[in-house]
Amino acid sequence: MAPSHVVKYCQRGLSWIPVIFINLVVCWSYYAYVLELCIYTIPNTEEQVIYLVVFHVCFIMFMWSYWKTIISKPISPSKEFCLPKAEKERYEREEMPDAQQEILKNAARELPMYTRTASGAIRYCDPCQVIKPDRCHHCSTCDQVNNCVGFSNYKFFVLFLAYSMLYCVFIAATVLQYFIKFWTNQLPDTPAKFHVLFLFFVAAMFFISILSLFTYHIWLVAKNRTTIEAFRAPVFRHGPDKNGFTLGFRKNFTEVFGDQKKSWILPIYSR
Repeated sequence: MAPSHVVKYCQRGLSWIPVIFINLVVCWSYYAYVLELCIYTIPNTEEQVIYLVVFHVCFIMFMWSYWKTIISKPISPSKEFCLPKAEKERYEREEMPDAQQEILKNAARELPMYTRTASGAIRYCDPCQVIKPDRCHHCSTCDQVNNCVGFSNYKFFVLFLAYSMLYCVFIAATVLQYFIKFWTNQLPDTPAKFHVLFLFFVAAMFFISILSLFTYHIWLVAKNRTTIEAFRAPVFRHGPDKNGFTLGFRKNFTEVFGDQKKSWILPIYSR
């Protein structure tokens, strides 16, 4: 078998494939819209200017939120969730699960934790040797406990979905009349024809696929749930509770977007 670090590097390399694909599609859409549609196809200068200005606003917001999502580092547990050296050695020497749980309970007594495992035990990550904070999980891709799309960048992710939908809707809406003209041969066959036709189909297809994902995550924000919690209710000391973290719609929303209303639409930290 390949060494673990080789497998990890391969996984990281493969994880960039979707990023490269999305950026190639976006670059092509930029070329197709700006040059093939606005410059070479649209005859009216005023229409060109309006389309280009609005397009670039959508494009900048879309790319800004996208890159903020993928480059923002996820939050890992603070040092207080790590077992002290002596306790860690005791934990590793113990073979009985009950004895190990007693060690974890003593270590977690002063920690701000409310959730447990399904059996009521303290959540502990053996690979990372750290007590899991509420709502944190071990990421098989990062190989550590964190929340890859979570507390630190969830706002950016939701904005990315929103602006990607806006980007697709604007392209599809403004391309539609020229799509029809090319389709019905009201415009002469030029190299722009392929780009305009394909641009409409791609924009419409991506909008439909993103709409369901965006709607789902808005629902998660409204309920103050993570994706995992939507499928499996978090377990508290009193038992499972799917609404255990909800604070009401407004407070749930501000947990993600912050209480600075002027910053809600911008992919910047506002919490």
